[in-house]
Amino acid sequence: MTSLTSLAFQPPGWYTGLVNAIVSKAWIFMILSTVGLALGLKYYRTLTKPKIAGPIAVVSALLLLLSYYDPQFSSIAATPDNVPIVMMVASVGFFIWLAFRQAALNDERIEQGLPPKEAEAKEVEKTFVWPDLVYIELICLILFSVFLIVWSISLKAPLEQPANPAKTPNPSKAPWYFLGLQEMLVYFDPWIAGVVLPTMIVTGLMMLPYIDKNPKGNGYYTYKERKFAISVYMFGFVVTWVLLIFMGTFLRGPNWNFFGPYETWDIHKLEPLTNINLSEIVYLRIFHTGMPHNWFVREIWGILVMLGYFVVTPGLLTRFIPTFRKFYESLGMVRYSVFIVHVLVMAGMVIKMLMRWTMNLKYVVAIPEFFFNI
Repeated sequence: MTSLTSLAFQPPGWYTGLVNAIVSKAWIFMILSTVGLALGLKYYRTLTKPKIAGPIAVVSALLLLLSYYDPQFSSIAATPDNVPIVMMVASVGFFIWLAFRQAALNDERIEQGLPPKEAEAKEVEKTFVWPDLVYIELICLILFSVFLIVWSISLKAPLEQPANPAKTPNPSKAPWYFLGLQEMLVYFDPWIAGVVLPTMIVTGLMMLPYIDKNPKGNGYYTYKERKFAISVYMFGFVVTWVLLIFMGTFLRGPNWNFFGPYETWDIHKLEPLTNINLSEIVYLRIFHTGMPHNWFVREIWGILVMLGYFVVTPGLLTRFIPTFRKFYESLGMVRYSVFIVHVLVMAGMVIKMLMRWTMNLKYVVAIPEFFFNI
C-alpha cells in the first residue's frame, strides 16, 4: 500500500525526464542559470512582487516535496549531510528575494523624490544595544540552540566506516563548503583552483571598499543606483559558487559523472571524454602536423590567447563599452587594473568550464615541463 501511495505521488515522467535532460548537461544548466539570473535582475521589480513571487515559491516548494517521493532524489536530498544544502538553496533564494524586494521599493521611492525607507526608519526608530539588542540576540541564541539539539537528535551524524585505502567511496566528496573548490579542481590545476582562485576571491572582497567608492547604496537597499556592482557580485555568488556547490552535491555521481537529480546513479556509466589541450587542437586538427618538441613553440598559441584575454580585452572594453570607460575615468589606472583583472578571472573560470563541457578542452596553456598549466 505504501509503495502504491508513493508511486501515485511521484513526479510525472515527462517532468523528471525534462529536468534530467537539462540538468545532466552541465553547459546547458550553467547557461540557463546565467540567463535566468540576468532576466531576474532585469525584471526584479516585477518578479519580486508578492503576487508573482508567492506562486513561484509555492510551486517550487510543491515540486520539492513531490520530488521526495522519487527514490533517487530522496536518496540524495534526504541524507543527513545534504539536508543543509537543501536549506541553503532555499534560504539563498528567500534572502535574495527579500533584498531585491526592498531594493525595488526603494528605487520606486527614489524615482518619486522620496528618501529610502531606511532613511525614514533612522529618524523614527532608535534601538539601544542594552537591553533591546542584547535581549533579541539572547532569544535568538536560545531558539537556535534548541533547533540544533532537535536536529542532532532527529538526524544521525553522517559518519562512515574508518578509512580504508583499499575501498574508497565512489563518489568521494568534500564537505559542502569545499564542494565548489572540488568542482573547480576538475577544470584547473591545483595551484590555480586551490591557491590562485580562492586568494583572488578573498583579496577581491577585501579590496571592494577601496575600489568602489560610490556612496550610493550605503545604508539602504537599491539596485538601480548600483546595477553593475550588484550584477557582478550576484553572478560571482550565485553562478560561480552556489551553483557549483549545488552541482557537486546533487549532480555529481559515481566516477564524478554528471547525473540528473532523478537519474539512477549507474556506477558503470562511462562518459566518452577525450580531453585535449589547445596546442593539440591547433597542430593536430588544424595544421595536421606533429607536436613541436620545444615547449614555447608548442604553447605559443595558448600564450597568445591568454595575453590577448588579459591585455587586449581590458582595452577593448574601455574603448567600446561606455560603462567600463566611466569606470576607467573614475577609478584611475591602478584601481581599474585591479578591478578588471578580478572580473576577467571570474568570467574566465566560467568560460574555461564551458569549453571543457562543450569542446573537452583541458588546458589553454599546458607546460608540464615547469608544472604550469592553465
